[in-house]
Amino acid sequence: MPKPDIHPTWYPEAKVICNGEVVMTTGSTQPEIHVDVWSGNHPFFTGTQKILDTEGRVDRFMRKYGMGSADSTAGDSKQNLSQTSENKVASDD
Repeated sequence: MPKPDIHPTWYPEAKVICNGEVVMTTGSTQPEIHVDVWSGNHPFFTGTQKILDTEGRVDRFMRKYGMGSADSTAGDSKQNLSQTSENKVASDD
């Protein structure tokens, strides 16, 4: 048996209100709960979320640390290899 007069009042039909409109009822220790966001107006749940990140993580990392893009790095390494092999041939003569 719980001790008397130490527990908060339980409201089994507490109203959750968003933008002045009752969106759901739930059990709570407060008769009304005012919220700014709920699943009915959050972009993730409504499907209107826009993804701002259009480039990949690797490309963003390469650009951030001044390494160029992943594609240009691969092309540069091929050019460097061909230049070093040409230098070897020229130095062997």
